[in-house]
Amino acid sequence: MTRTYRSDPSIDSGLQRLVAPNPSVMTAAGTNTYILGKDEVAIIDPGPCIDAHLEAIVGAVAGRRVVGLLVTHAHLDHSPAAAPLARTLDAPVMAFGRADAGRSDLMRSLPVTGGGEGVDTGFNPDVTLADDAEIAGADWRLRAIWTPGHMANHLSFHWIEGDAVFTGDTVMGWSSTMISPPDGDLGQYLTTLDRLEALDTERFHPGHGDPVTAPVARCRELRAHRLARESEILAALDRPARISALVARIYASTPPALHRAAARNVLAHLIHLEMQGRVAAEPTIAPDALWHRL
Repeated sequence: MTRTYRSDPSIDSGLQRLVAPNPSVMTAAGTNTYILGKDEVAIIDPGPCIDAHLEAIVGAVAGRRVVGLLVTHAHLDHSPAAAPLARTLDAPVMAFGRADAGRSDLMRSLPVTGGGEGVDTGFNPDVTLADDAEIAGADWRLRAIWTPGHMANHLSFHWIEGDAVFTGDTVMGWSSTMISPPDGDLGQYLTTLDRLEALDTERFHPGHGDPVTAPVARCRELRAHRLARESEILAALDRPARISALVARIYASTPPALHRAAARNVLAHLIHLEMQGRVAAEPTIAPDALWHRL
């Protein structure tokens, strides 16, 4: 598939967006790669390792110094292009850490394997960025914000001069984010929404889709959506049930092709409810457990 790569000055002054040719039900039109700055630039979310996309990025930054390749999280649609671009552009890959960095003790202990989205298990940044770390070029500053929930090693980047945040897959305008344990953690996600809302910035630049121009309202909408889903799950547990039965009841109007992803989201909700002492799993927390309300 071919795509016309473009500069999109309507997004923000000094910011260019390239859209990778990887459209899907999970990625919308494709992964957004952002190039911030004039003479010294940051490349945010290099994206998938697709030759046409790599060539477009290299062409877009030609003649400019690349300060770093900043990766929001280690999913296959965001991080694999980082390593080859680092070699070509002689720039470091910067991120929170490896793919499993930031997982809670609970998530590390669960007998649950990944699902829903591909993890870049070999991802290994050159520079690890702690929460509140700063990265700067000649005409821009970014503050790294640890925003786990969609994935434990997820960072967002607060662009100080632009009064905007690059939110990766944490907040998008076109869809809610998938939360798939053990990489995804609903408790972490709700805390992340609180933190992003408190920034009260002018806009969000997401990993997929168009800019979010009402960030506070969008954070509140996403939180309300999760709380409504929680209520639906509790109501569906009027009798003990497995996740497959819950998905069939709650997502009856959702295309079957999306039921696998829905099951991972339901699992995330159930784990969160179990931590609150509101549900329990038999014999233990697992995708095939029998769940009941307490």
